[in-house]
Amino acid sequence: MDTSYPREDYLPAPAHKREPSPTTGASLLPRDHLVWSIFNTIYMNFCCLGFVALAFSVKARDRKVAGDVEAARRFSSKARCYNALATAGSVVLPLLLAALVITGVVHLSKLAQESVGFFTYQFSGSDDEDK
Repeated sequence: MDTSYPREDYLPAPAHKREPSPTTGASLLPRDHLVWSIFNTIYMNFCCLGFVALAFSVKARDRKVAGDVEAARRFSSKARCYNALATAGSVVLPLLLAALVITGVVHLSKLAQESVGFFTYQFSGSDDEDK
């Protein structure tokens, strides 16, 4: 009787098709966009859209944990929309403000250069006429 360890019984593996792993089913769950919502709430809070997105992200995560995938998908979609609006507003508005300031400065500098002659006009000719 051979009691050697480990036993080397060779059994050929059956040639079955692999069943999908349980992790592929988890990828069908909707994303909750929680990190993006936190970022918009803390750093780019434009018209409180980041806070609204955070609320929908938390709701989406709660529904996903509870197993209600359809409600989680709806809340996730709303959170993504509010996050996109908050990010776009927080990026576009400062760029628009900077463009307005730059064009205003350029316009005022041109206006100042044109009006230099007006402010440096000397009335020295009037002194000679009085004599």
